[in-house]
Amino acid sequence: MVQAWYTEKSGDDLQRPHRGEPGSPVALEQLRGLGVLYWKLDADKYENDPELEKIRKERNYSWMDIITICKDKLPNYEEKIKMFYEEYLHLDDEIRYILDGTGYFDVRDKEDSYNQDFKF
Repeated sequence: MVQAWYTEKSGDDLQRPHRGEPGSPVALEQLRGLGVLYWKLDADKYENDPELEKIRKERNYSWMDIITICKDKLPNYEEKIKMFYEEYLHLDDEIRYILDGTGYFDVRDKEDSYNQDFKF
């Protein structure tokens, strides 16, 4: 399930969702307008999913890697986690296929003035 909201301005714990109260939701249509697309796929079939293959082919996605982000499986976990909280731009489209857990992504709106968090 995808949830999206404008984030509250806060410098404390970067790993929490920063959802303001009562919250300011962002509609999936608004995300599409920013170029953020969403599909719900069968995570049990991620290695041979024809729907994922169709998306990759239609959108010309050729690169794919799989990482597990947890202390037990990611070498230099603490250092690598810090990199996720430094702002950087993606110049090409990318797929984020979350098999387990939760991911938060900040995206700028067209005015480049607000962050939006997306919970997957």
